[in-house]
Amino acid sequence: MDDKNALLNQLRIDRTTDVSDGSTRRWVLLGSSVVLVLALGIGGWWFFTRPSGIAVQAAVAREVKSGGASGGASVGASMLDASGYVVARRSATVASKTIGRVVEVMIEEGQRVEPGQVIAKLDDSNAKAALDQARAQLHQAEANLAAAKIALEDARPIFARNEQQMEKGVISAQTFDSAKATYNAAQADYDVRTRGVAVARATLAVAERNLDDTVVRAPFGGVITVKAAQAGEIVSPQSAGGFTRTGIGTIVDMESLEVEVDVSENFINRVRPGQPATIKLNAYPDWEIPAEVIAVIPTADRSKATVKVRVGFKERDTRVLPEMGARVSFLSAPTELESGSAAPAIAVLVPADAVQVNGANGTVFIINDGTVERRVVRLGSRSAEGQLVLSGLTAGSRVVVGNLGALSDGAKVHVDPQAAGQQGEGS
Repeated sequence: MDDKNALLNQLRIDRTTDVSDGSTRRWVLLGSSVVLVLALGIGGWWFFTRPSGIAVQAAVAREVKSGGASGGASVGASMLDASGYVVARRSATVASKTIGRVVEVMIEEGQRVEPGQVIAKLDDSNAKAALDQARAQLHQAEANLAAAKIALEDARPIFARNEQQMEKGVISAQTFDSAKATYNAAQADYDVRTRGVAVARATLAVAERNLDDTVVRAPFGGVITVKAAQAGEIVSPQSAGGFTRTGIGTIVDMESLEVEVDVSENFINRVRPGQPATIKLNAYPDWEIPAEVIAVIPTADRSKATVKVRVGFKERDTRVLPEMGARVSFLSAPTELESGSAAPAIAVLVPADAVQVNGANGTVFIINDGTVERRVVRLGSRSAEGQLVLSGLTAGSRVVVGNLGALSDGAKVHVDPQAAGQQGEGS
């Protein structure tokens, strides 16, 4: 019986298992349907809301104001930058007028000297001896002149008396001619002795000048930048070979300091005499010094295709030294208001890749509601910070950066948020 019951149980259908499997399948089908509906919904939303147009990077134009010069006057924005060096318009390596041995040097580097101040002395023993000789020669000439004068005064009355006697026929013609010859000789000797005294006096003046030349003086006021000679050395106004020095020291007039820059001849039309400028020294990059264009040298360097420009400081400072590296920003003219006061010209700074340059002008693409507007702008200087735009673009405008060749006026674009954020930080 037990075996039969076991066999019957094996033939019996288990209704509980079927019900459980059917329920599971229904839940699986329901979940799959929900996922499919969600996927279709998300896909449709992305399809209809995805950004259209060309993917671009963007940056915001940042306002740049150029401050004015002293006195509150405002100047325009930078139109052009150029590099150069501080130079002294008046500088001299002072040398002696005569060759000689240095006995004393009275200067040191950094010392300020006044015009005519003694800076060195040479050995004057030979000059003093020559001066004593010249004085003796003058005394001798003056003595000779005195003797000639006495002889002339003695001969004059004798000649006058003989001349009267000759008219009366008292003396012979031979006696008169002899007296006349004596008088003429005395007169000529007196004239020669007079000229001799003049020569002796001139010789004395030369000797005094030679003695004075052993003292070297500053030709103008300034600061000693180089001390070239020491006591005991031989100096000469020109090179004589060997160990002969040709100078005592170098004096620089600090009031004559200016900056010389080489401007490319392609942009020299942006520079004119009297134009406002600012100078930044490499040693003090955060210090803007008001300046003004002194002159544009009227010749070009064919090897470098540049024109030299002189720029003068409007403010003097002891920190400015000769041969310092400098960068000059040439500024546009100030904007005049109706009231007559000058307002600062406002320029904007954008990344260099945001501008298509064409000479003094350029092209930018401004982003407005998903489209771009092509606009021509006037350019200023370009630096590591970016490209300066003088006009045609306002601060806060969003411009396209890079890939400008693929754009046209009115083209649809969308901004890559990550790229735009990076550009905004760097601009």
